[in-house]
Amino acid sequence: MKFAVVALVFFFNFLWTAKCAPPTCYSRVLGLSKEIMDMLEKLQKYHRTKSCVEVLPKMYLDVHNSCVMPKLRDFIYAAENHPTQFCRERPRIILLKRKVRNLYIIINRVCYRDLVFFSDDCEALETGQSSPRYGEDRLQLLQET
Repeated sequence: MKFAVVALVFFFNFLWTAKCAPPTCYSRVLGLSKEIMDMLEKLQKYHRTKSCVEVLPKMYLDVHNSCVMPKLRDFIYAAENHPTQFCRERPRIILLKRKVRNLYIIINRVCYRDLVFFSDDCEALETGQSSPRYGEDRLQLLQET
């Protein structure tokens, strides 16, 4: 009985210390981009901020897309220069701007050259749907068959 209690305490202590590891740059970028997308979705549904979000550019974040930096920069500019004062002062919009700016800074400064971009489909960041692009060698193989 005593051994079982000690083993259980050791197991929970192990789980607790495993969660104490600092997040990597990549995990922080992924987590923050998910937070931003969830927040955008909630703001689009909330009646007080729905009209404010409609003015902002459409954004579907994919940190593996090489066009993510210009998209974040454009979004920050549009959010900071929103046409209505009411929307610029909304606490949720201000929090969204901060999160987007933090993501931009993390990707640009902290994770500089650590992230790998798998696509360059800029349209996918606006529509949310990526279209497959074939390289020249793959396209040539498709044409031959």
